[in-house]
Amino acid sequence: MAKIERVNFGSKLGVILATAGSAVGLGNIWRFPYMTGQNGGAVFILIYVLCVLLLGIPCMISEFIIGRHGQANTARAFRKISGGTMWSLIGYMGVLTGFLISGYYAVVSGWCLEYLWASLTGQLQGDPEYIKTYFATFSQDPVKPVFWTFIILLATYLIIENGVRDGIEKASKLMMPTLFILLLVIVVASCMLPEAEKGIEFLFKPDMSKFTSDVFLGALGQSFYSMSIAMGCICTYASYFSKQTNLANSAMQIGVIDFFVALLAGLVIFPAAFSVGVNPDSGPSLIFITLPNVFQQAFGNEVIGYAISVLFYILLSMAALTSLMSLHEVSTAFLQEEMGTTRKRAALGVTIGCIIIGTVCSLSLGAWSHIRVWGMTIFDTFDFVTGQLFLPIVGFLTCIFIGWFVPHKIVHDEFTNMGTLRNGTLFHFYIFLVKYVCPVFILFIFLHQFGLL
Repeated sequence: MAKIERVNFGSKLGVILATAGSAVGLGNIWRFPYMTGQNGGAVFILIYVLCVLLLGIPCMISEFIIGRHGQANTARAFRKISGGTMWSLIGYMGVLTGFLISGYYAVVSGWCLEYLWASLTGQLQGDPEYIKTYFATFSQDPVKPVFWTFIILLATYLIIENGVRDGIEKASKLMMPTLFILLLVIVVASCMLPEAEKGIEFLFKPDMSKFTSDVFLGALGQSFYSMSIAMGCICTYASYFSKQTNLANSAMQIGVIDFFVALLAGLVIFPAAFSVGVNPDSGPSLIFITLPNVFQQAFGNEVIGYAISVLFYILLSMAALTSLMSLHEVSTAFLQEEMGTTRKRAALGVTIGCIIIGTVCSLSLGAWSHIRVWGMTIFDTFDFVTGQLFLPIVGFLTCIFIGWFVPHKIVHDEFTNMGTLRNGTLFHFYIFLVKYVCPVFILFIFLHQFGLL
């Protein structure tokens, strides 16, 4: 058996950027804007911020506590803190969820690379019908999407095989600041468009008449999914935290970064869309069908329109990659530690598994679209099982476990760094949220997804 040497992130900045990179992904740049568009704009954002404070951050701290206490992969960390009881199954379920999501998330990440390539080569030029047809033709192609899935997974493998400090941390320190700079450049360009103020007003001027139970539940769900809760990512990354890392402060900082990126994405999309009379509430098709048309119309100058399109798909690809890195690391750490193998072999095994899942999911949108599971394509089945079943179940059980079953002293010691941090009042508020508020909120999300609430 290979000897495994466990390392920590090398700096506080590395902790924040790597973990923020895990949370920041397509959910921020893709899902947040269209959810905002569909749910009343500024009023949705206000509720979203409240939900992040009451649900997202407490859930993230809970995973931090389990991961750092265990100093191991997610499955082993749960096994250690639970004393080998049935609660350890939550960890295994988290690892499985992260692995399954890696496979089909890589397909969507590959689409981002295709659109980056198409932007660079000038293929995203044409009328709205052409853009719509372009996506349909590409996504159903038996070769192209699989090729880009392989490329994004290869890039992920090359980062992960180099380890925590030389791979994940270095890549995060490079990509996260670059992502912010790109976002800011495009935000400035978008906000300078004619009538861009309509989009800005939509984002920042709440209309409380638009508040409904659906808006609340939508914001609640977005706050849960946007921070990579219950996928094993947060727990795995926390196992690389030092004992001096302030878990509560780190969660708050990551929550702020996560929200800030989502808000900047809104400032890219809404001013541009409103300037050409388009309301970006078109759901999942937003970034692959609606936005190419919006950019083309809004930035009439060919050079500027070309540059903005290329920059946008670069940042989208980088956001996808940082999230894919964390998902990949969940399974890599599990195989490395549970099978006693080397990091390179573990990372290679996970990559091959993800390529297989990604290939099947991609083909299910085209050549294999006739294959149905519960009336859904294989791609949609993966999305349904992980997103609507596994994630809320793992999140719910984690809160119950931490709030009601883990010894109070363990939770307190991790939260306060063995009593060295003076945050006793904050700890009691955190425990209250994890015990009573978070489980109820997650139950709301679960029931709402099935139309039961």
